[in-house]
Amino acid sequence: MQRFPMTKQGYDALMAELQQLKTVDRPRISAAIAEARAHGDLKENAEYHAAREQQGFAEGRIQDIEGKLSSAQVIDVAAIPKTGRVIFGVTVDIVNCDTDEMKTYQIVGDDEASIKANKISVNSPIARGLIGKEEGDSVLIQTPAGAVEYEITEVRHI
Repeated sequence: MQRFPMTKQGYDALMAELQQLKTVDRPRISAAIAEARAHGDLKENAEYHAAREQQGFAEGRIQDIEGKLSSAQVIDVAAIPKTGRVIFGVTVDIVNCDTDEMKTYQIVGDDEASIKANKISVNSPIARGLIGKEEGDSVLIQTPAGAVEYEITEVRHI
């Protein structure tokens, strides 16, 4: 079975969502289905059909999360000694050498990636270009707009 890397924070977030789905959402949806059934004719009962649809989404999400957690390789970057090298899970500060624009990214697994939260997938072009490099290194990263040169200013294990 192939293992997929995941940060400790990503693992904890998925566990919390799974717990929420199983202990809060599932019973609430079951109660809504039972209440809708009590109203009688199920063919024309919109509440019943809406509750059944919610149940399908919740059960699908539970299966999805359980599958991800079963194949996850949890990496706690805070427990790894700091070497200044870019590895999975680190937070890296980079500066665009042309524009002096500074960006901060955390390199995470595919399921955790969120550009709004400055978390990029380990499989993204930027992350692939940074992995294995060290603080002070300059890297040339191919983007859709062309090659961009970045300098790694800091690598943090947080």
